[in-house]
Amino acid sequence: MSLPDCEIKISCPINLSESPEKVRAAVTNIFPDCVIRVENYSVTATSSPGAFEQISKSIHSRQSQKTYKRIMEGHLEGDSTWFYLNKQAAFAKKIIICDSADESPLDPIRVTLTSEKIQEIIDWLVGSGH
Repeated sequence: MSLPDCEIKISCPINLSESPEKVRAAVTNIFPDCVIRVENYSVTATSSPGAFEQISKSIHSRQSQKTYKRIMEGHLEGDSTWFYLNKQAAFAKKIIICDSADESPLDPIRVTLTSEKIQEIIDWLVGSGH
């Protein structure tokens, strides 16, 4: 199955104790081709669906398909869903999903996916047919 069109928005607060460059690095470690903006105390970015390949591989290597599917379907609203990634793990080039914001001590990275075919996006990410 080929991946349907999808808009990816990434957002992450920058805490006073954090270096903006390290937060930027955490985001670009997971989304290397993203267009990123750092302003005030937050990072925002957009990315292409190519970034999904790395996330999908991580989901499968950790056998966490059910967790991701549950979280993404639980946050499904219209043609959009979202999930959190652990910021410290992302800085270390690891992809670790968070069930809630407080699982990432320095606030998580929020990844929002929007597509007219959002269920296909979820199925592609957690499915095994790619």
